[in-house]
Amino acid sequence: MSLVLDPTAQDLLFREAHTANTFTDEPVTDEQVQAIYDLVKYGPTAFNQTPLRITLVRSAEARERLVQHMAEGNQPKTATAPLVAILSADNEFHEELPTLLPSFPQAKDLFFSERPARESAAALNAALQAAYFIIGVRAAGLAAGPMTGVDFEGLRKEFLDDDHTPLMVVNIGKPGEGASYPRSPRLAYDEVVTTV
Repeated sequence: MSLVLDPTAQDLLFREAHTANTFTDEPVTDEQVQAIYDLVKYGPTAFNQTPLRITLVRSAEARERLVQHMAEGNQPKTATAPLVAILSADNEFHEELPTLLPSFPQAKDLFFSERPARESAAALNAALQAAYFIIGVRAAGLAAGPMTGVDFEGLRKEFLDDDHTPLMVVNIGKPGEGASYPRSPRLAYDEVVTTV
């Protein structure tokens, strides 16, 4: 059985998409980011929770502060990417649940009254949303360079607060010269899928 999604779209989102390490200087607009979010916000999460928070780093001053927290190998590409997004998990996401899950508003207190339960749920579901975000960047015809080589505690103190846990930093833009490495191998279907 073939996929319903057009092969060109399959290539754009998966087969031909690579993590970008260099970018052109073409800007990424607020309208593009809005369109990306308006698409990926429909990705499924548990209880329709939406713990992902996106901090766009646009100013030169903020970029300089961010670069200081990146691993050495990530600093040049973060310094030169047209747009950088800090993706974090909001550990107080449950406050929105009565609005986001009107069919089950008691979920807020029934499942998420304790901070450890919220942190666990926020980490998992924000990671799902971060993956959707990266696919959305690709759907916009842009490249994403997600990175976890960062001083997370420094990043949290510099840009977030105690209620937000940083997940990754994503460089965004049109891929530049020599933007990606050759495709690395992937595991085969029968190495990953088990039927019981």
